[in-house]
Amino acid sequence: MEKLWQFMQVDVEADKFEAKMRQSENRQKLIRQRNFLMEQQNNMKKLESDVAAMQDRLEAVKDDAARLEKVISAMAAEVAANAPKNAQEASERMDSVRKVMDSIKRYETEIQKMRKDADAKDRQQKEIRVRAAKTKQEYDSLKAEYDLEFKNDTKVLNEMRARTEKEAQKLPADLLAKYRSIKQHCTPPMAKLVNGQCSGCFMSLPSATLLALKQNGEMVLCDNCGRILYSED
Repeated sequence: MEKLWQFMQVDVEADKFEAKMRQSENRQKLIRQRNFLMEQQNNMKKLESDVAAMQDRLEAVKDDAARLEKVISAMAAEVAANAPKNAQEASERMDSVRKVMDSIKRYETEIQKMRKDADAKDRQQKEIRVRAAKTKQEYDSLKAEYDLEFKNDTKVLNEMRARTEKEAQKLPADLLAKYRSIKQHCTPPMAKLVNGQCSGCFMSLPSATLLALKQNGEMVLCDNCGRILYSED
């Protein structure tokens, strides 16, 4: 158990160093900047899609407005060629013209609104490009710094892992396999016995467990958390 305990110290130390690498401030900044750039790319794609749909609608509205202009011209020609026979017919023709003119005005209003929206989206696209370009520049600069940091830390981690493997070779294969099996769901996988309690979960251990730990010197697991118990005594 003494050798396994010593192995765990270097194993856990390496794990902590690797976890510290993942939580590196530069790494976290890079992740945030990368996510921001991806978000801006998605925003740009949506704006481009919206602008394309707006352009299609604008062309359709222009075609409809042009068609109605021709209808008005045809109505005017009809009136010039065939004057209304009475007031009622004149009123009906005026109503028809008025309806067409109202439709044309609605189209014109819609066209003006779409042009304003297009201008607004164009400004948004320019702002996104500026923000994205600035962030990309910062990202590239930070990544160069992080790559060097990662290279140095990886070297240290590899040395720590090599030391861990060297310690592992001193252990029986079955004991090491049990350790690694427990580590998958419980870290650290070993705990000291302190005043009759497991220092991992702080639960008092049954007398039978304490007796087994003191007598046979074999591997004994905590009845509560499943860690391998270690007693300096």
